[in-house]
Amino acid sequence: MIIGTIKESRSGENRVALSPDVVKNFVRLGFECIIEAGAGVLSNFSDEAYKLAGAVVVSSVAEVCGKTDVLVKVNAPSDSEIALLKPGSALVSFIYHLTNPALIEQLSARQISVFSMDAIPRISRAQSMDALSSQANLAGYKAVLLGAHHSARIFPMLMTAAGTITPAKVLIFGAGVAGLQAIGTARRLGAVVEVTDIRPETKEQVESLGGKFISFDTGEVKIEGGYVKETGEDTLRKQREILGKHIAAADVVITTALIPGKKAPILVTEDMVKTMKLGSVIVDMAVEQGGNCEISEAGKVVVKHGVKIVGETNLPSLLAQNASESYSKNIYAFLTHLATKDGFKWEMEEEITKGTLITKDGRRTA
Repeated sequence: MIIGTIKESRSGENRVALSPDVVKNFVRLGFECIIEAGAGVLSNFSDEAYKLAGAVVVSSVAEVCGKTDVLVKVNAPSDSEIALLKPGSALVSFIYHLTNPALIEQLSARQISVFSMDAIPRISRAQSMDALSSQANLAGYKAVLLGAHHSARIFPMLMTAAGTITPAKVLIFGAGVAGLQAIGTARRLGAVVEVTDIRPETKEQVESLGGKFISFDTGEVKIEGGYVKETGEDTLRKQREILGKHIAAADVVITTALIPGKKAPILVTEDMVKTMKLGSVIVDMAVEQGGNCEISEAGKVVVKHGVKIVGETNLPSLLAQNASESYSKNIYAFLTHLATKDGFKWEMEEEITKGTLITKDGRRTA
């Protein structure tokens, strides 16, 4: 089996799907790896490092796509890349098939077998493959650093000859993977951290990291596969009412709430932003899916009502080396589960295969 990867074509994307270390592991198992020249440069991986790991480095996307049995990417392929895919080959990347039906149709027309890395089931034996979690972990860390960068305040308490500087107050919406990492990072920087989540069972995790959990009656919350599947408007309204005084006191607000296959819920309305202190900061981690803040703008840092709102759409890309290393390890665990050097096992009823396989030879399976 030949595994290939190319330079990501998405604007602002610095990650790559295979690291030299993982290439070395694949080669050791008998797989062949082919890499487009320069694919890993933005993640600090040189072509020479890939060659030393045992990969073949070629000059064009067309050559990679024409030779590979499995193309691995971070982002879904562009139209021009899809046109180059070898019919009957496989694609492994983030696909988000529930919101990209046209993309699936294009791939189906090329008879491509599509595996979606965002559809890895949340089960214990798939933890090493869970790319959403590995990338969200880094994103949560970076979100706090961006909040600190854009804030006019320092995070820790500081006692000086001129007096005491009180610690910054950070309010985090959501205690999933990204939120928990954000809590830990903000606490390590010395901030006072408050956290809200509509899942009351996250309270213990929040408090174990030094955060204060803001409790309220959420009513019934639908959870599926480890994610909140649906949030009622009544629950969101209760949350907004209770959080009014907390958001008004916060120096930095970080929002992390996502619902797979749907627009992100609005957690911070424009009226709530108006109550915030001048110079405070919102980092909206859900901005690419519509945003948790009603007035955030994707790909921009804007100031509205005296509040700086950060709408960075690709936080893991800002930590490209670590993000690529983690994602590449997820790919390795996933592919070595699905296949051997001789090809895919195609165990169609196996839980991980069933959850991630979107099309087989162009035919829809999910």
